[in-house]
Amino acid sequence: MMHEKTVSRAYLTEMAAGFAVYGIILVGTIKFGRPMAEGPLRTVVLMLPMLGFLGVVWAIGRHLMRVDEYIRKFTLENIAIAAAVTAAATFTYGFLETAGYEKLSMFTVWCVMGGTWWGSTVVRAFMNR
Repeated sequence: MMHEKTVSRAYLTEMAAGFAVYGIILVGTIKFGRPMAEGPLRTVVLMLPMLGFLGVVWAIGRHLMRVDEYIRKFTLENIAIAAAVTAAATFTYGFLETAGYEKLSMFTVWCVMGGTWWGSTVVRAFMNR
């Protein structure tokens, strides 16, 4: 039980740090990057928030390496469910766009993926009680 708390605390700390870096850089790029003249430098500046996001990905990877086999399997199954739902949703919406529906931002994909990952985790955890 102590190991689980230690692992969970480390994961939440690393995840929060990644999101904090992402948020801080995002604010800076919105303030300074958007007004810049178009070109390669502006593109690089506007992509800088990905450094924070890479920190989040790193935290998830480290978490998967620290947890036991059951939690690792459960987490990876939830990620697989989220990826499958996201693939189905984006593929379906691609057809809807050809029918005249409004084009959606690529940020929508992460919202679907993250929401489905969270939702599948909650539902499956509740069902496994």
